[in-house]
Order: sequence, then C-alpha cells, then structure tokens
Amino acid sequence: MTAWLFLVCVAGLCGKLRAQATVDIKVDSLELLVGQQTQLTLDVSADAKAKVVFPEIKKGSELTPGVEVVDVARADTQLLNDGARMLISQKYIITSFDSSLYYLPPMEVQVDGKVYKSKNLALNVLAIPVDTVNINNYDGPRDVMNLPFSWKEDWAPIFWYSLLLVVLVLLTLYLFMRYKDNKPIIRIIKVAPKLPPHKVAMQQIDQIKAERGWEKEDSKEYYTRLTATLRTYIQERYGFNAMEMTSSEIIDRLLLVQDQAALNELITLFRTADLVKFAKYNTQVNENDMNLVNAIEFINHTKLEQDPNQKPEPQVISSEERRSMRRVWVLRIAIGCASLLSVGLLGWIGYMIFKVLY
Repeated sequence: MTAWLFLVCVAGLCGKLRAQATVDIKVDSLELLVGQQTQLTLDVSADAKAKVVFPEIKKGSELTPGVEVVDVARADTQLLNDGARMLISQKYIITSFDSSLYYLPPMEVQVDGKVYKSKNLALNVLAIPVDTVNINNYDGPRDVMNLPFSWKEDWAPIFWYSLLLVVLVLLTLYLFMRYKDNKPIIRIIKVAPKLPPHKVAMQQIDQIKAERGWEKEDSKEYYTRLTATLRTYIQERYGFNAMEMTSSEIIDRLLLVQDQAALNELITLFRTADLVKFAKYNTQVNENDMNLVNAIEFINHTKLEQDPNQKPEPQVISSEERRSMRRVWVLRIAIGCASLLSVGLLGWIGYMIFKVLY
C-alpha cells in the first residue's frame, strides 16, 4: 500500500513539473558604446498546448527610460521532448544614446493565464572617449570635392572629337571605294538641248527603218513600235495623253484640230496596226512601207517649226568619265591625309580618355 502511494505522489509531481513554464532572458552584450546596438532574447519553455502571451513591446518604444527598442523580430518556436513541450524565443534589438548604467526590469509572460517573470538585467552604456587635450590632431572641415564625372569639361570634347573621327573614317572609306572602282568623286553633268517632238519621232522612225530585217517575221513588233512612236509624238505635239487612249479615241481628238483628209493615211495606219496586234492579220512588205511613209508624212505635215531665236530647253544627261592621272593623284593624297588625320585623332581621343580616367 505504501508503494502505491509513493508511485502516485511521484506521478503527480512529474505532471506538475511538466505543466510548469520557465522564462529566461539574456543579452548579447552587457556593455556597449553610445549608439551601438545589442540583442535581447526572451525564452519561454512551456507545455506544447499552452497559450503563451509575450509582453506588448513595439518598435520605437523604451524598455526603460534611455533604452530604446530598435526592432522586434518574429517569435521562433521549437518543439522539444517529442512534441510534448515547446521553446519560444522572442528577440529584441535595443540601443541607447546616453551613457549610463541602466536597470532592465523583469519581463512578464503569461502562460495559460498565469504570469511568469524573467530575471532583471543591467546594461552599461559607455561614452565614446574624446581626446580634449590634443585637439590639433583633429582635421577641420574638408573642401568641396570635385565630382568624378564632368560632362562639360571632360567628356564633351571627347564626344565631339569622336564624332569628327567617325566622319573622317566614313570619308576615307568613301574615297577609297571611289578610287577602287575607278569612278569620279563627283559625276560630270552635261547639259544638252532638248529636241522637239518631231525630231525625236523621226530619229525613232529612222531606227525602225534601219532594223527592217525583222519586220517580215514579226509584223506585230513592227507596228507596236511604229504606233508607239506616233502616240508619243501626238502626246508631245497636241498635249493629251495619247499613250493611254485607243486608236479611235486618238482620231476623234485629232479631228478637233485637223481635217478628215489630213488624217486618212493615219486612220489607215492605226486600223492596220490594230488588225495586226489583235486579229493576227498578216501584212505585205509594200503595205508596211506605205504605212511607214504615211507616218513620216503625218509628222512632217503637223510638226511645229522651232523659232531660231528661241532659247532651247535644256535636257540634263548624266555621264561618268575616267579620271585623269592628275585626279588619281589628288584622290590618293586625299585618302592619305584623311587616314593620317583619323589615326592622329584616334590617338588624341585615347590620350584624353586616359587622362580623365587616371
């Protein structure tokens, strides 16, 4: 019977010890200089199912007058004894800006409604030692320091010189390509007088007559070129868009300024051309000759003679000529000078960058 009572007492004592909570507090450094920070840790060990309430300490508040809370970390929980108990750690960062020996009062923690207190601590805040005897050892206020980057004085000249270098390099490449391709630096433009419409048409008809060897095999090509020459002449002579009009529309427009008799041969020519181009009509050689003569007579009959006192309208014709040996030497000298300037400018830019950086 006595043994059973002893076991019951031991079991009750163990359960009571298991239900008790412990509160411990520690600080990383008990001494610190003014303005330094240290960490204060509050540990609570209790049953895993217990409700723990820490003291309400906020960032910026004071633990005691003169000791300020800089930061409050999040509580950290660890399970012990196979999950039967838990250890909760709450950390605070504290500091002080006045030298003194501070008393840190106990912190109160509630565990299942019961209040537990930690031990009290002392924090010694030391003042920073200042040598008030040898005051000459301290330097006075510094002068205004120059900025490490100055666009106007340092980098702006480098930028403009670099831009000039790019222009010189491009000019050198251009001159070299013109020299390599044996082309002039500037194209020579010749101005020739513009021929009147009837002379242009007669030159084209002369070219058609010179190439009459193919007219027997390809009448369609022959009449296409002949009517195109006439359409161009009519457009330049009378001022309407004959190239975009049909043969009948051209005749109708010409009848407004010419009589029927003057246009009979032209009407026959256009009808024959339409038959050849669209109906595959085969013409005879004498018929082709007659239509060619009719075209020449129409042009001669309707041409406008140019006033000899009238100043001819210029016609711009571009042409490229071989350079002479003198131009070749001038081009070589220009390429050499541009190359030397580019190399010299590149070296100068490199020197300026080195001077700015170092």
